[in-house]
Amino acid sequence: MLKTLLMSAQTKTTRMAKVSETTLEINLASLKHNFEYLKSKLQNNTLFLAVVKAFAYGSDASIVAKTLQELEVDYFAVAYISEGVALRKAGIKTPILVLHPQPNNLSLAIEHCLEPSLYTLKIVKAFARVARALNQKNYPVHIKFNTGLNRLGLESEELDLVAEQFSETTALKVKSVFSHLAASEDLEEKEFTLNQIALYKALSTAFIEKLGYPVMRHLCNTSGVLNYPEAHFDMVRCGIGLYGYGNSKSEEQNFKPIAALKSVISQIHVVEKDESVGYNRGFISPSTSKIATLPIGHADGIGRHFGHGVGSVSIGNKKAPIVGNVCMDMIMVDVTQIDCEEGDEVELFGPALSAETSAESANTISYELITGVSQRVNRKILRK
Repeated sequence: MLKTLLMSAQTKTTRMAKVSETTLEINLASLKHNFEYLKSKLQNNTLFLAVVKAFAYGSDASIVAKTLQELEVDYFAVAYISEGVALRKAGIKTPILVLHPQPNNLSLAIEHCLEPSLYTLKIVKAFARVARALNQKNYPVHIKFNTGLNRLGLESEELDLVAEQFSETTALKVKSVFSHLAASEDLEEKEFTLNQIALYKALSTAFIEKLGYPVMRHLCNTSGVLNYPEAHFDMVRCGIGLYGYGNSKSEEQNFKPIAALKSVISQIHVVEKDESVGYNRGFISPSTSKIATLPIGHADGIGRHFGHGVGSVSIGNKKAPIVGNVCMDMIMVDVTQIDCEEGDEVELFGPALSAETSAESANTISYELITGVSQRVNRKILRK
């Protein structure tokens, strides 16, 4: 048996691997497809905001933003001011909304022409002080109300107090009033979502009346765009859909994932029955096995919860389960039934093994898997 396994691993016809190291391939043609599909769901006068936080959902924020800017996207959104600064330094000129600015670096937002979301009365006052100190007039800001997500946002009873802040200063001017849907992808929560939409309509209408001038309204995320066209308002904010995920089985076919995480086989061991693999002897071979080691681990975004057969990789369109414990820089997979050799390409997620499927196997979601790809992983840009 040992001789057979060794011959299988060593005497095959040599193949060229498509990647030579752990690589995240980013397909800009797929990005364009997803953008155009989502745009097709909107009225002609509805603006499109692209969410590019967290390195554009684990890909490459600068490259993604530049591509979308060329496609004439109307707005970008990031989570933190530092992310917006990085985009400005990369040459992005399109307006950028900062969803979760922190009080310690608000002046940087003004320095780099970033538009903050103001989600508490305290941060409204803090940003007004900074804007006055920097001699700003009508600096654009966005007001966020909490309509049920209970994460960030002003409460309805604070509406009058917030509106008063803008009547007392010329340093700031409200550009938009918005909120965030909590369960737009879950049609079993349709009643909750409709109540959120109704509350947002009431709050935004009352707030705009208090301001005395028109401002943009936006509420929908990707699933909101697809499921609640009546709530598109003046602008929509799309994140996960741009990266190829529709948040429903029926919509998945309309999107093209832009990222594929690939690696290579570094070494193949023949492991005899009762021998172990990896730290803490995490895998005990039940019979003579062929085990491949890959140069990717939990420092690269493949969490320990994928170990012990929970997660798999694809080699030659065949699944190879991850065995033992996921290491910092390596994982080991069982290739006993797969015709492969050292140097062959391996797919962690991509066309052969979707991020959705891989994430579900580990009881998580595609968001966590794709955004977790480490910055030390090589990025390769594909334009076709």
